[in-house]
Amino acid sequence: MIKILTVSDQVDPRVYSPAIKQRFGDVELVISCGDLSYLYLEYIISSLNASLYFVHGNHDKDQELTTGEPRSYPLGGINLHRRIIRHQGLLLAGMEGSIQYNRETSYQYTQSDFWSFVLWLTPRLLINKLLYGRFLDIFVTHAPPAGIHDRPDFAHQGIKAFRWLIKTFQPTCHIHGHIHLYRPGAVWESYLGSTRVINAFRYRVIEYPVIENKFK
Repeated sequence: MIKILTVSDQVDPRVYSPAIKQRFGDVELVISCGDLSYLYLEYIISSLNASLYFVHGNHDKDQELTTGEPRSYPLGGINLHRRIIRHQGLLLAGMEGSIQYNRETSYQYTQSDFWSFVLWLTPRLLINKLLYGRFLDIFVTHAPPAGIHDRPDFAHQGIKAFRWLIKTFQPTCHIHGHIHLYRPGAVWESYLGSTRVINAFRYRVIEYPVIENKFK
């Protein structure tokens, strides 16, 4: 099993802690679903010596002023937006942002925009099937898919194109953020077909099964 730390939306004191190595020292991969400071993400990956893949959230700024020069991404992280990346045999793809509900940030899009992003990825997913015997392992987004973990208000509605991608290409996991969970017992994990859909709000640790043939 490969252990993955997923983070999103809010800093968690159990992660941003001097005890991070004791709690998460066996994590091999970090995935951020957005709306977190780059300084926080850099602290995580430097403490754990793990690779970071991320997408931007709708509240991310074009540039963050922290230490050193202004920057638009966490140092050491790889942006997954509209990309498919093979990490040690694991097939990852991602989409940034949420539905467009105001014009305050750059990372908001229409449903039509998201359809264009997903359709742009489709040929690459088909190539994955030919090369590796599967389309995709983990789909990383900020917003949830339509009808799964989303909310009725406009700003937190799910993305229709994400639901289509999941049903069509059946990744093992879809990891998202954007939906804050505060109530005890709030649902953070669901299934859409065979795909496990996980809300990474604050943080989740997931284990991904390593099957020998899967990573050839």
